[in-house]
Amino acid sequence: MTRAELLADDPLWLILIKAVVLLLIGPLMTMFMVIFERKVVAWMQHRPGPNRVGPWGLLQSIADAIKLPFKEQIIPTTADRKVYFLAPIVSVIPSFLAFSVIPFGPQVSIFGEQTVLQLVDLPVGALVILACSSLGVYGIVLAGWASGSAYPLLGGLRSAAQVISYEIAMGLSIVGVILYSHSLSTGDIVDAQRDGWYFYLLIPSFVIYLISMVGETNRAPFDLPEAESELVGGFHTEYSSMKFAMFFLAEYTNMVIVSMFATTLFLGGYMAPWPISLIGDNYLNTGWWPVLWFMGKTMLLLFVFVWLRGTLPRMRYDQFMRLGWKVLVPVSLVWIVVIAGIRAFRNEPNISTSQILVFGGVALLVLIAVAMLIPDKRARAEDEYLVPVTGGGHPVPPLDLEVPKPPKRRSLSEAKVARKPAAVPAGQSTSDTPDKESE
Repeated sequence: MTRAELLADDPLWLILIKAVVLLLIGPLMTMFMVIFERKVVAWMQHRPGPNRVGPWGLLQSIADAIKLPFKEQIIPTTADRKVYFLAPIVSVIPSFLAFSVIPFGPQVSIFGEQTVLQLVDLPVGALVILACSSLGVYGIVLAGWASGSAYPLLGGLRSAAQVISYEIAMGLSIVGVILYSHSLSTGDIVDAQRDGWYFYLLIPSFVIYLISMVGETNRAPFDLPEAESELVGGFHTEYSSMKFAMFFLAEYTNMVIVSMFATTLFLGGYMAPWPISLIGDNYLNTGWWPVLWFMGKTMLLLFVFVWLRGTLPRMRYDQFMRLGWKVLVPVSLVWIVVIAGIRAFRNEPNISTSQILVFGGVALLVLIAVAMLIPDKRARAEDEYLVPVTGGGHPVPPLDLEVPKPPKRRSLSEAKVARKPAAVPAGQSTSDTPDKESE
């Protein structure tokens, strides 16, 4: 039976079990990621990190989860109360829906029932994940607008522009995967990687996706919608208690979703890595073993999130938008054309692989030559007399700047003498003296 036929044959009780497990993945992974992130960043910065609640501080996330619901709920008087309450829910629900199309493993037996470790296998599963990740921004925008404050509104607008920019790059990065797998189904994409994972076959697509998923989830160094140095807290500045916890849950759940999606698209999904897959005649790719490989790959990508936060500073907003529109999107479009050309040449029986490499090398040399012939806009003669600028484009004082000396300060007695009117000579009236103001 195919994957779709097995899922269609699932009884109701098995569907409910899968749904409950998927609903628990988000909160459990969030609690794990909070303590994991704090411990890893503390290790990178030579700090102890959480070490008070539980052994080695491992129960800190549980303490935070218990504390947040009991904190006071503060609602601004200028807030739109209905939208204010609705925004966190709109932000959380799409992130949980995306779990339904993720394939966690192959065919297994659950209480004697043969099934697949996936809730549904849709023909457009990849598009469902992209749609769910983009719908979450509505909650952020509504939260910023409904708070009735300037900083949340600016954070919501930033998040909308950010998601739109990097959603395009993320969508273009999976076009190569679709061309190679001939399907939008997440299960078919995993099955198509049995002969080779796409992360090394489609390296540009993989790199673009990694950058886009960090920008999509508003994580450092792209955490501009909630930049505390500029916007206090961004879109959730006016939120507290359980509503703030829901935004927190949505952010970390989206991190898990995009990491699982990257594992499905580029890292072979639930299939074991190459050396391990050879053990026992591919035995480790059957049963419940693939769940271990899938979660291990996902944790590796989640570590990359923490690694970036602990090492890179926050980018300026103009740099961030320039990276998305002027670098990632054009490179993605060029890469799609290259992939389509390679696929077309490989489908021609009269063209060999060596000819494809020769044509590709000639095209690459032509591009390099054109790039070298383009004049550098910064190397202009008239720029020598302009104010020098830093790498970020901000003007700085010239090196030969001379600060003028301060004027000599007069004493109080000298100032009184200077203000004292001159004596009138004898025989001359005061009207004959020149008027300084008229002069």
